[in-house]
Amino acid sequence: MSTTASTAAEPAAGASDRAGASRRQGSFYRGDPGMWSWVLHRITGVLTFFFLFVHVLDTALVRVSPNTYDQVIETYKTPLVNLLEVGLVGAVLFHALNGLRVMLVDFWAKGPKYQKTMLWVIGVVWVVVMVPGAFFMLKRTVETLFGGA
Repeated sequence: MSTTASTAAEPAAGASDRAGASRRQGSFYRGDPGMWSWVLHRITGVLTFFFLFVHVLDTALVRVSPNTYDQVIETYKTPLVNLLEVGLVGAVLFHALNGLRVMLVDFWAKGPKYQKTMLWVIGVVWVVVMVPGAFFMLKRTVETLFGGA
């Protein structure tokens, strides 16, 4: 006895080949840049949330144990944490810029028409802000590791 309510008729040969190949190889969607901006928006949002969670916890240490708080703050001065800070700034900046783009797409009548253009604009703005930002954020770490001028 079948567990389905009904059976579908066989599709045309060409469509059947494509559908069968898709099922055999998986259905990983390789979409346009809009799909990737959606994925990055979710990832950067989650990363920002976890940063804020950790930040609240480490700030709460000052009330519990000021000495432990001082030790934690000292670990934040390491080169690894400096790299993580640059990543955090990049994530927050992308999330904010893409959030503005999403609001324009939702609330501006011409937003859907220009969504791909706006995505490329926020990409350019992100690079223009991140390159000098990363330079100045990493300058002290690079000088500490490799000797400064």
